[in-house]
Amino acid sequence: MIIPSSILTLLVGIGITLVSLWYGQNHNLLPVAASAEAAEVDGLFNLMITISFGLVLLVEGVLLVSLIKFRRQKDDTTDAAPIHGNIPLEIVWTAIPAVIVLGIGIYSFEIYNNMGGLDPMASGQHSMHAHGKIKGSAIAAPLIDGQQPPEFTQIALGIGASPAQEGKVAAVNVDVTGLQFAWIFNYKETGITSGELHVPVGQEVQLNMTAQDVIHAFWIPQLRLKQDTIPGRITELRFTPSKVGTYPVVCAELCGGYHGAMRSQMIVDTPEDYAAWVAENAVASATNLQQAVAINPAELPDGEFLAPYANEMGINPNVIAQIHHQ
Repeated sequence: MIIPSSILTLLVGIGITLVSLWYGQNHNLLPVAASAEAAEVDGLFNLMITISFGLVLLVEGVLLVSLIKFRRQKDDTTDAAPIHGNIPLEIVWTAIPAVIVLGIGIYSFEIYNNMGGLDPMASGQHSMHAHGKIKGSAIAAPLIDGQQPPEFTQIALGIGASPAQEGKVAAVNVDVTGLQFAWIFNYKETGITSGELHVPVGQEVQLNMTAQDVIHAFWIPQLRLKQDTIPGRITELRFTPSKVGTYPVVCAELCGGYHGAMRSQMIVDTPEDYAAWVAENAVASATNLQQAVAINPAELPDGEFLAPYANEMGINPNVIAQIHHQ
């Protein structure tokens, strides 16, 4: 039985579509997703893999069929019939890529907006204000006495608050400084300074980032987020970690001879573990603790020197006072 070409084309199209859909959801090319934002990025990546794999099967399949079906026959020395000017075919292979690119562009724009990438406050007035406070920074526009500075055009620089979180302060705020060749994390609310990033799972985190020397790129693949850190500018990155674990922090910008060694790690803790880490490191970073260590015990009066030991031994302070007077 000879199958009509239209039905055969339909069956091949259905087969390619099903295989592409399966591979697009089962390629296992991405690392584990550890943030709420990662799901949307993965969805876009899976769509592009599905379309790309389908096109590969279609193009390579047509080539393979052509090699077999239209191969040169024995003793045939004639030239093939020239084909040109097929308007419908040219419209099809121009329109399909155009529609695909346009669709992916709109989908990407929507995801970027949902993640907060279009939040003007990410680099708006507060960033320009911060820029003016940075040593060595300057505004290259003359100011006339009595006039207000011109309004700056607000351009998003980083991933800010998503539309659902707009106007809300993130649960955890961390200042991040990139320098050759390390990342420094400063928790201003607790005074903690660390070489690794600790965040609680399920709570929104905001990183306010800058660079001390050259441009670096803060990248955590498991978050599906990357943001440049720029000397003299404040960039922002907001995300919500969704999976407890330890994830690498790498610099994705060639920043010098030891660029490859510029690595750290992000530890996503449970809320209880994060609170314990904050309590432990806040005590270690406290200024008054350093002052207490600097006291010379030999210069203390006998009563103050013996008081901690008396409490541990259960001796009444009145007894020590009576001994002192005797």
